[in-house]
Amino acid sequence: MSRICIPYGTTEGQTAKIAEYVADVVREHGHEARAVDLKDAGEDVLAGCDAVILGSSIHMGKHDKHVGDLVRKNRAALERLPSALFSVSLAAHGDTHEAETYVEEFEEETGWRPSMVALFSGALLYTQYGFLKRHMMKRIARGKPGDLGTDTSRDYVYTEWDGVRRFAEDFLDGLAPDTGGTQQ
Repeated sequence: MSRICIPYGTTEGQTAKIAEYVADVVREHGHEARAVDLKDAGEDVLAGCDAVILGSSIHMGKHDKHVGDLVRKNRAALERLPSALFSVSLAAHGDTHEAETYVEEFEEETGWRPSMVALFSGALLYTQYGFLKRHMMKRIARGKPGDLGTDTSRDYVYTEWDGVRRFAEDFLDGLAPDTGGTQQ
């Protein structure tokens, strides 16, 4: 059984939902899992873990600041442990090239090259936005490839949960069962 830490950075909460779902999948497979919001985490968030699945939302074309800080401070540990990254954005719904570019820029900025990367579509939570943000997000949605909703009276969740499950299970498949988390 491995202890898997799932630190994440989120702005509107969809990345947190994905991290919790990943943790549930990990637990279903007999491992310990701990999803941790990096805004509330202490310095030793990776202490005692055998593997790391790091999650980050994208806003304004950048990964969450807390995630970048964690990677820069813990790059050696992330390179030593089995580790993966999932990136959550609206671009992943209709413009995977743009979503891949965000990850490439993050890798260049931090120097970390995760062994696995997943791109997950996020959500448009119009009913939770204030007036200005709601209209700004509607304008952004209109200009993006893919079929992003523009009815501001409702929310849109684009995350493909089967894909999240496959990502978590593929990561677990890469862990050697008898070595406490070392990759095969």
